[in-house]
Amino acid sequence: MARAVLSCVFVHGWGMNHAVWEPLFELLPSWIEPIALDLPGHGLQAQRGFSSLQDLVDDLDRRIEQPAMWIGWSLGGLPVLQLARQQAHKVKALWLVTSSPCFVARDDWPAGMRAEVFDSFAAELERDVTTTVKRFLGLQVKGSESGRRLLKTLRQHIEQMPSANPQALRAGLDLLKQTDLRNALASIRQPTHWVLGERDSLVNKRLVESLAELMPESSVELVAGAAHAPFLSHQEQFAWQLIAFAEHIK
Repeated sequence: MARAVLSCVFVHGWGMNHAVWEPLFELLPSWIEPIALDLPGHGLQAQRGFSSLQDLVDDLDRRIEQPAMWIGWSLGGLPVLQLARQQAHKVKALWLVTSSPCFVARDDWPAGMRAEVFDSFAAELERDVTTTVKRFLGLQVKGSESGRRLLKTLRQHIEQMPSANPQALRAGLDLLKQTDLRNALASIRQPTHWVLGERDSLVNKRLVESLAELMPESSVELVAGAAHAPFLSHQEQFAWQLIAFAEHIK
């Protein structure tokens, strides 16, 4: 009996666009239907804007009708997590890639980044959008075994599509700084897998232990030698594990 087709919706991170996923799609079997979306203000939606996490959730909800497995990278993981809570019938499973329920460190949350880092990006964004995005790209590959190649790849994907608009970039930084979904994880019932990078400079690997407490039903993988984009640096490994996970989704 042929395997039923599984729709897999891919949601990119801050300042990026849907094209970043395309090399991965070549490694997926025919029974996986990949759907890559641009968030408002990015790529093919560059002329649109958003001001809240709910705006992003509503946009994803509006554009996908069928139940699917959702893959959210970095910032893209936040609306995907919320969608799983609000529209559970549309989310068969979750695959969170170097994402976090809370990106900024707090007194009880050492797994986040310092708030000053986001403040610095926000201030720089007001002065020079292009330079800020380039700096952020550099952080995404920092520490990776193939950092220089990855940086070139990320830039190529950005340049394939219209540039993200400044309003959306500001709103994205605000979301990364302010959003805290830690308490929300307990209400998510769908199968969930987290992929983290051992050398990620944006999402601390200490998140592995935190997720074990916050979402014990989920599985977590720490990819050795990977930074913030393991689906590019460890593409074949990432694809194989995604397929293995998807095989158990009905």
